[in-house]
Amino acid sequence: MAKTPSISVRRGLVRLGSDIKSARLRRGLKMEIVAERAGISRETLAKIQRGDPGVSMGNYAAVIFALGLGTSWMDLASIDQDVAGQALDEQRIPKRARSKKLA
Repeated sequence: MAKTPSISVRRGLVRLGSDIKSARLRRGLKMEIVAERAGISRETLAKIQRGDPGVSMGNYAAVIFALGLGTSWMDLASIDQDVAGQALDEQRIPKRARSKKLA
C-alpha cells in the first residue's frame, strides 16, 4: 500500500497543479491539446491540474514542457543549489591528509 504524502507535499502539488492550469488558460489552450502534446490522456491532465500525488513525475514534466514553461525546474535538486548537502560534504572532508609511511 502506498504511503499518503505529507500535507506539505499535497499542498505543493495542489499549488503546482493550479499554476499549470492557470498557465494553460493564459495560453488559451484546451485540455485536449495540452494532453495530446504531453502524450497523456485528458483525465491525467485533469488529475495533474488538481495536484494528484498519484500521477507520475514524468507526466507532470511532460505537461510543463507541453506548455513551454521551460526547464529551470530541472535544477531543483542540483548539487549547486544543495546548500545543506554541500555543508555536510564539507564536514566529511578530512582536516589534514596523512602521508603514507614508507617501509
